[in-house]
Amino acid sequence: MRVVFRMFSKSLCSFGVMKILIVEDEPDLAASIGAYLSDEHYRCEFAADYATALEKIDLYAYDCILLDLMLPGGSGLKLLEELRAQQKQDGVIIISAKDAIEDKVAGLQTGADDYLAKPFHLPELAARVHSLIRRKQFGTTNVIEQNELKIDLLAKTVTVEDREVVLTKKEYDLLLLFVSNRNKVISKSAIAEQLSGDMADMFDSYDFIYAHVKNLKRKLQEAGYGNYLKTLYGTGYKWVI
Repeated sequence: MRVVFRMFSKSLCSFGVMKILIVEDEPDLAASIGAYLSDEHYRCEFAADYATALEKIDLYAYDCILLDLMLPGGSGLKLLEELRAQQKQDGVIIISAKDAIEDKVAGLQTGADDYLAKPFHLPELAARVHSLIRRKQFGTTNVIEQNELKIDLLAKTVTVEDREVVLTKKEYDLLLLFVSNRNKVISKSAIAEQLSGDMADMFDSYDFIYAHVKNLKRKLQEAGYGNYLKTLYGTGYKWVI
């Protein structure tokens, strides 16, 4: 059995649905970042002050947090200290107008993964976000291979025995979520939170999950994959390989 795959996090990996928390009090800048990253297929959430950001990092896990240092109600560095004190593995890129070397050193020593001074170009920010998430979840690879299944993370394509499988965005997100948590049980509530973020609690049922999983399994089975996605009735799902 050939598996080209590396897992770095002991907690639930969420590379399937790449969630970004933008902690920025400048509304226009936050909106511009969110719009650009959304076009790059990230799901963005926002916090405009210290208290909101603290609440969100307490409740949710993010693939990457874009963190301004100067926030209403508190310091971005204090927020970073709290995140690391909780031993959370969320990637953090500091985005700040403060470009002094001591601010960079303080941020990196506190646990930030990268530092980008304002003003910056959005394509560069997106490239750093992609690089950080890829490095944390899959090392330096842009391609995941599991037996007959191949996922190209840059092209966002899926093939089975070199035959392309056309997936919707949510189906692709689900596939990456399952693959990046192979041999782990993923509950329906965890999937709902991954797909919908802090809106997950608004759904009355998990019917939307059943529909997406059913379509994903059908497309993979039609392409001839090894039937790795198992349904654990009353519990959730597991990618077994």
